Amino acid sequence: MRRLATALVTMMLAGGSLLVGTASAVAAPTTADCAVTWGSLDKTGASVASRRLTDVRAGQHECFDRLVFDAQGTAADPIGYSVRYVDVLHQDPSDVVIPVKGGAILEISLFSPRYDPATGQPYPALPGVDVTGYRTFREFKFTGGSEGYTQAGLGVRARLPFRVFQTANHLVVDVAHTW
Repeated sequence: MRRLATALVTMMLAGGSLLVGTASAVAAPTTADCAVTWGSLDKTGASVASRRLTDVRAGQHECFDRLVFDAQGTAADPIGYSVRYVDVLHQDPSDVVIPVKGGAILEISLFSPRYDPATGQPYPALPGVDVTGYRTFREFKFTGGSEGYTQAGLGVRARLPFRVFQTANHLVVDVAHTW
């Protein structure tokens, strides 16, 4: 009888631990697949006409940090851009060196005038973007621009893969957290 009781207790304990193991396995959070194939080479996109920027903002995601530029118009009007890593950010057209925090710098040129072409009056300044506490971004600065485009600098932790794409009236720059 003693063996039977011991066997029953052992089975109940084993079964209980199986249930606990199953419950914790089900409750375990899943991690995103952060494998990227974007690369770190220059990225460009052509546009037919310049589009006025109306806002800029940043966000954090599990696998990348994101910078979004809003522009007037629709998805049918491509937003022209050139995004590339540079060793030093030079303000165009003055060629003044603009310091940007981070281990690497992305120069972002958008085919978007900083002034109204019809009147020559400057558009209101866009807000800065606070990227304090971001995993990859270190600093964002509007740096200048002329001849129908706007220049910005994005300091990042290291030279990491990035992608650029347009969705509706937004131009998106994502920089991966890792290779």
